[in-house]
Amino acid sequence: MADKITRRQFMRDSAVTATALVAGFVGTEIVRAGAAGVDTRKILNYNPDMEYRRLGRTGLMVSAASLGGHWKRVVKVIGGDEPAGWMTMNIDGAAFQKNRLDVVNRCIDRGINLVDACCREEIIAYARALKGRRDKMYFGYSWHITESRFPEWRSAKKLQEGLDAGMKEAGLDYVDLWRISLLETSSQHSAGEIEEAVAALDWARKTGRARFIGFSSHDRPHLKHLIETYPKQMDVILTPYTAKSKLVTDETGLWAALRKHDVGWLGIKPFASNSVFKGDSSADSPHFAEDNRIARLAIRYILCNEAITAPIPGMITPQQVDNVALAIMERRQLDVKEQVDLAEAMDRAWANLPENYQWLKQWEYV
Repeated sequence: MADKITRRQFMRDSAVTATALVAGFVGTEIVRAGAAGVDTRKILNYNPDMEYRRLGRTGLMVSAASLGGHWKRVVKVIGGDEPAGWMTMNIDGAAFQKNRLDVVNRCIDRGINLVDACCREEIIAYARALKGRRDKMYFGYSWHITESRFPEWRSAKKLQEGLDAGMKEAGLDYVDLWRISLLETSSQHSAGEIEEAVAALDWARKTGRARFIGFSSHDRPHLKHLIETYPKQMDVILTPYTAKSKLVTDETGLWAALRKHDVGWLGIKPFASNSVFKGDSSADSPHFAEDNRIARLAIRYILCNEAITAPIPGMITPQQVDNVALAIMERRQLDVKEQVDLAEAMDRAWANLPENYQWLKQWEYV
């Protein structure tokens, strides 16, 4: 099984694998659902009903909708008291573990081949759910409380210690992507702190702990600057990208730097932290059907931008996985009524954004 592959083997094989993937998909940035005449043997967990997009220069072909780490509102499904936040969930509970296993199982069934986890609970939960099945999904990793968001973790030495300790606790010998989470604005990090983070990323890739590396941030100009300053360390970035976002195609936009340096792009918050929905994600919500429709419209809208590799919504039920997979199969372009309905839903989302998510409005133009 893939999770038995050693770090040394990955150090030997990763460069060859990436080169082979790129060579195998020359001129084929997107493998659409139902594509004929395409060699899909190099696509991890390939399903003909899923679309796959090249994750920048990594060469990995990633499912056009992948799995985000968050499980907000999961108590609406498994019961129990609402925790202070998804990161405080009791991940040892039987109902929770079954829920995560069921969701990951359905993702694998639907051809989804990447999960991104960004805190201790998420990393451990998904490492458990994928035990013995690392050959089915790529694993994105960010243990944010031992990364550059916190002053005591901003040296390369501490970042290295944090990565090793986190992987050991989760039982991971390697991760496919280590992306260090930065603070929301560039002014909160000194140039020296960024240099330390870059050094830690380099070390992780050179030692085989991470196959690919990058950063995540809520600060668009800062990410553009990082790509332009450290292009060799920016294999992949994670940024917000909602159904209200629009691509800026000139040199002032983030995409110009991504395109120039062939950086993969994963989009968080596709549903604006659930603010786009009227219901509470429970199966008996009176808004259940309409919320599912709006979710599909949002995914379709985002994927109309072929620059982005994949939105990564957090999903809390197998049904939600099915719904996102259905969006891949539906007509991509929205008709006039669908555009109006989605615009109304996103206006509602913007009006309902909690105070700690107002920064999402800065991502209307990317």
